[in-house]
Amino acid sequence: MRSIAYVIISCVFAACSPAEAGPQFDQQSALQYVERQLAFGPRVPNTEAHRQTGDWILERLQATADTIEVQEFTHVTVDDDTLALRNFIGRFRPEATERVLLLAHWDSRPYSEKAQNLGDRDLPVPGANDGASGVAVLLAVADQLALEPPIYGVDLLFVDGEDYGDFIEDKDVLLGSRYFAANLPEGYQPLFAVLFDMVGDRDLRIQQEWHSAQRAPEVVERVWRRADQLGHDDVFVDQVGAAVTDDHLPLLDAGIRAINVIDFEYPYHHTPQDTLDKVSAESLRIVGEVALALVR
Repeated sequence: MRSIAYVIISCVFAACSPAEAGPQFDQQSALQYVERQLAFGPRVPNTEAHRQTGDWILERLQATADTIEVQEFTHVTVDDDTLALRNFIGRFRPEATERVLLLAHWDSRPYSEKAQNLGDRDLPVPGANDGASGVAVLLAVADQLALEPPIYGVDLLFVDGEDYGDFIEDKDVLLGSRYFAANLPEGYQPLFAVLFDMVGDRDLRIQQEWHSAQRAPEVVERVWRRADQLGHDDVFVDQVGAAVTDDHLPLLDAGIRAINVIDFEYPYHHTPQDTLDKVSAESLRIVGEVALALVR
């Protein structure tokens, strides 16, 4: 009888482990959030689609977060264009001193320089995976945190202007994360930060981004350990991959222990083919479960 009772008790505790307790990530809602963003059109700064998408993200956060901050700012490009930009920060348990920062960029690229057809290179990128997938994961995480508060304070940051300019020349890119890093709340020092970018493609395989592994290895270890505990070690590969210029770098430079969760092996990157059909609800679920496990 003792052995039977032990098995029953063990199963009860296993069923109630932190990774499994509470509301679970809704992959269909996440996929619908990707679809909703694409319905506005390319989210290129200074366009109506960009404005409408930002208003919609704000509306979603108003329905879930405890408090919201909007960082409105402008940026003058190398071509002397003035971009009107907005970062959105949704806070859960804002009174908590121990905090976790999760972020994604919500804009999309104004041109498709990697398009195979030369005539398509002036077209804006739809950004289903590059942008919309990360936003969808965060919004679906927000839905669940509204139902069950996290163990830490959580800040969900949606940065603007990541994908506007020239990454090779480091001009007019990472605008929202640079603004956020330069305007941190006084004393703001989250336990760690995780950027989610290009996390929805159907053939998802996430290596450990090089800058992340070099500059915040303990955060990489934490995220990959949680993925392994959830049975997602086939997607979160224990291998260091490419160095990627992305929104985690300004945070690292500001002293925040930040990493990038990204599948950079995506053949439709910066092309007009980065469309809804390339995104998988199952991939969103895997990443969303890891994101929720980090704060529960």
